[in-house]
Amino acid sequence: METVAGKTTPDHTLTLRELCNALADQGEISREDADRVLTANLGAEARARHPLEVIAIAGLSSLKDSRSLDLEKLTRWLARWAGQPYYHIDPLKIDAPAVARAMSYAFAQRHHILAVEVTEQEAVIASSEPFKSDWETNLRHVLKRPVRRVVANPEDIRRYTVEFYQLASSVSKAGGAQARGGGNLNNFEQLLDIGQSASHDANDQHVVKIVDWLLQYAFDQRASDIHIEPRRETTRVRFRIDGVLHNVYEFPEQVGTAVTSRLKILGRLNVAEKRRPQDGRIKTRKPDNREVELRLATMPTAFGEKMVLRIFDPEVLLKTFEQLGFSVEDRDRWHDMTSRPHGIVLVTGPTGSGKTTTLYSTLKQLATPDQNICTIEDPIEMVEPAFNQMQVQHNIDLTFASGVRALLRQDPDIIMIGEIRDLETAEMAVQAALTGHLVLSTLHTNDAPSAFTRLLELGIPPYLIRATVIGAMAQRLVRLLCPHCKEATPVEEDAWTTLTRPWKAPVPKRVFRPVGCLECRDTGYLGRAGVYEILGMSRTIAGQINDRCELEQLRLDAYRDGMKSLRLSGAQKVAAGQTTIEEILRVTPESQR
Repeated sequence: METVAGKTTPDHTLTLRELCNALADQGEISREDADRVLTANLGAEARARHPLEVIAIAGLSSLKDSRSLDLEKLTRWLARWAGQPYYHIDPLKIDAPAVARAMSYAFAQRHHILAVEVTEQEAVIASSEPFKSDWETNLRHVLKRPVRRVVANPEDIRRYTVEFYQLASSVSKAGGAQARGGGNLNNFEQLLDIGQSASHDANDQHVVKIVDWLLQYAFDQRASDIHIEPRRETTRVRFRIDGVLHNVYEFPEQVGTAVTSRLKILGRLNVAEKRRPQDGRIKTRKPDNREVELRLATMPTAFGEKMVLRIFDPEVLLKTFEQLGFSVEDRDRWHDMTSRPHGIVLVTGPTGSGKTTTLYSTLKQLATPDQNICTIEDPIEMVEPAFNQMQVQHNIDLTFASGVRALLRQDPDIIMIGEIRDLETAEMAVQAALTGHLVLSTLHTNDAPSAFTRLLELGIPPYLIRATVIGAMAQRLVRLLCPHCKEATPVEEDAWTTLTRPWKAPVPKRVFRPVGCLECRDTGYLGRAGVYEILGMSRTIAGQINDRCELEQLRLDAYRDGMKSLRLSGAQKVAAGQTTIEEILRVTPESQR
């Protein structure tokens, strides 16, 4: 027996009439809306759904706050009405193997329930039927621990029940097949097993299903990278989302090896070669049928091959500079530098700071029918039909330098060099600029002024830097506040002073802080954008480029010349309510203080 609003209610399944009447009684919807839902001509498919889903499909709005009564809002209401806690199922926070062990798939399906947390102390069970309790006694007896009920979205319960159990089944069956085939010979702690035959069938149907789930799940969660990391007895999978790594799943060792082998096959890598790092690529489709490219990179570790898949969405090529995070001033300065007929423009920043996205977006906008754009990359990050792209291949001595030399004979207008790493490549970039070409490239430095000193360190004479370099831009990616839940908060002047020192930027009237909601998975952040530091080759800067050039003095002169630092650029985003002071301090270098 359950109690609702002080009344004893027998064990029963929710009905559409019961929920419509309750919503009307509590003033969430009008009696007319309730009658309209009840008398609607529902098809067989709709009648098979949970009554909350049928009400959500009707597209009603709450009389209390005028907000749309979507399925999530209706589920929260149901939890309050039934007097049970609400639970949002975040698949990244659920231990799927433990969920599958808690009860059988048939039991979960029959009762429309899902274990969402299983500990030694209790099992948290999600249900969209708060008044059905005929399963509780059996489950307590089997699990030998207390059961705590929560109310969750019926659509999520249905979806994740299928996903988690299918994945657990595939992992179990793949693990059984792989265990019969032998251990992982690359695990340094299992050298005594070398007498066994190792037959990791990467094409096993269960392994294929696991890999398909892994990729689709990554797309669904907006992951930018997938990390597959072998450990002593397991293989850990992590996703990088908005720049932060999240644990996703742990496979048995043999299954992890088979998954890695499957991905190597898809990426056309040498499956037998496990001692050397390898690179490859996969082109596939997202659930919405849009094409997406993945870049694979492997490396040997103490327990086997580690693999990282970087996900490149071709739609980044279509982003405007505003979408990338450029302010109007940044966009104008960048456009002025990249619209020159010849010279060198450099983009700097650490790995993962968005340099490739900026360069591709810039080249995409420069790619008019009268321009011949050629690139030399290591590797080609994204294939773009508007460019002529060439990949570095060290095994045949096709390096950045030799690649640029070849490109110069292809009558290019614009050349993009993936990275300037050595003197020979820098010299070829200078030569290309001197012979009338616009050259875009990247350098690994902490800020824009360091790009000039880095070229000096490589051995480029100062007079050639002054003659060819148009400018440099440093960038970082910062997480943006979730627009659905951010909350205004008073400004901490000490933190603001730390952020904007020594410019003494005016203190904003208010800033925002992260709160956390369903849209951002309770992180408070949703998506990322760039902060930029743009330095042009002015007369003042050119005067500093000599054999006695000091980086600190060059940086001070750049500030006097109008360059905004990364932290000041970030402060503008804080003042605009886009991110937080803590986020800017986290991603920008100490030298910016």
